[in-house]
Amino acid sequence: MKYASSGRPDLDAHRHIVLASICASGILIPIVFSGPAIALPDIARHLPGDVFTLSWIVNAYNVAFGSLVMAGGALADQVGRKRCFLFGLVLFLLTSLLIVFTPSLTILITLRAIEGIGGALTLTAGASLITQAFEGHARTRAFSLLGTSFGIGLAFGPLTTGIIVSTWGWRALFLAIAIASLLILVVVFNNLEESRNPDARGVDLAGTITFTAALAVIIFSIVQGPHFGWGSGITTGLLGVGCLLLLLFVAVELRIRAPMLDLSLFRHARFLGVLLLPVVTGFSFIALLVYLPIWFIGIKGYDAFHAGLAILPLTAPMLVVPFLSGVLSKHFSPASLCSAGLALAAVGVFGLSRLTPGSAFVDVALPMLVIGIGNGVPWGLMDSLAMNAIPKERAGMAAGIFSTMRVTGEAVAIAIIGAALIGLTHASLASVPAIGTESAAALTNSITSGNMGEPLRGLSPVVREVWVTASVNAYAAALKTVLSAIAILALISAWVLWLTLRRPAPVELSMQASKSGLDG
Repeated sequence: MKYASSGRPDLDAHRHIVLASICASGILIPIVFSGPAIALPDIARHLPGDVFTLSWIVNAYNVAFGSLVMAGGALADQVGRKRCFLFGLVLFLLTSLLIVFTPSLTILITLRAIEGIGGALTLTAGASLITQAFEGHARTRAFSLLGTSFGIGLAFGPLTTGIIVSTWGWRALFLAIAIASLLILVVVFNNLEESRNPDARGVDLAGTITFTAALAVIIFSIVQGPHFGWGSGITTGLLGVGCLLLLLFVAVELRIRAPMLDLSLFRHARFLGVLLLPVVTGFSFIALLVYLPIWFIGIKGYDAFHAGLAILPLTAPMLVVPFLSGVLSKHFSPASLCSAGLALAAVGVFGLSRLTPGSAFVDVALPMLVIGIGNGVPWGLMDSLAMNAIPKERAGMAAGIFSTMRVTGEAVAIAIIGAALIGLTHASLASVPAIGTESAAALTNSITSGNMGEPLRGLSPVVREVWVTASVNAYAAALKTVLSAIAILALISAWVLWLTLRRPAPVELSMQASKSGLDG
């Protein structure tokens, strides 16, 4: 049932309940993603494991989420949007409850992957439910509120997580997620109306399987690269398998009647430029949400609460700047705004690369604020740019591709940055004669997971001081190198976007053609 506005109080109350529930899930999804990053040092203390295994607490969720976004939308159209939305919340509820009692990292990582499936279903079905329940200006307002909800989750998720973990421990975080999921379920169960697309062609199962496998293998090879060695047969073999699976996915999509990915859309240069936006923000913003808390906890000695509080200068702009960029888009072109935003983000990331273990908080907070503002500008424009970059009749496919690129880009960015930090830190520590290769591996494992305690036990005060100083300096140098590379990437991307987004969109071309016809 669609309605723009209604004089009937019962319908208005119903749609407000629906929208409030979907927006609540919009706040929850970023917390489920970013929360474990704040909790990672505490998890490492209670469920010991090497840094490669610990990284999959974040990566498993991202791989499952990113690879199933397009399939989730098709499934919601076929079996029912309400059913998929509720099932996604049930997965959040059950997996989070099981994580509370999990005895091992392996089980935790497996449950996080299932939780990622829940995230994909909740996101895609929730957006589809809004499309079905609202129309006209009411729909625009509804999606604006949903976007604001994601901003709230991004802005205050780290702080909320920090409070929970500092007070009750990491298991309480997942208990809180379970309780929030249950509350949303209770509210929406009898208020959502089921809807489906009678013409839905079903889920592209072959495409989903090959894409998921390709993404998982590629990210696994990146994450494990420092462990196996970048030039080793295992790493190169895994990367080769991942690329072959990606080629197989392309072959499947070219042959199938109803592909989940229409490859012909990549012929539009403007659309390719838009797809670059979530990849760059994945490196210059999202990945920092994962790795900066480790800096604050492992290097600066903050607890989880103060680490979450310290991230606020980075995340808080997401509450305001995306909205302001929408207002500015009436006066400036998308090419100008997106390029300027990424250039500003590059300045902030470069400023952040100058930090040292002794840097005062203000020296870190100001660059983070600049990064948040810079990334917030394109963040508020990306979705509409993706819809307008291709012909209107193919907007649904564009939305699916863009959402997939956003989540997979973030997953790949997190994996690459994590692997670079581990590899650079280990290489630096291994070159210190007083440490050696074997101890360097243990120290790298500890400092890159924000927990320095274990390798230092039993050492004399003098040796302990040498190891701590070397570890902190090695990680700081690695972070400086990585941040410098991100700044360069953001600057190059700003230039590419300036070139590609200046091309007229199909909507603009059709309007020009119509005007020419009228003039003639």
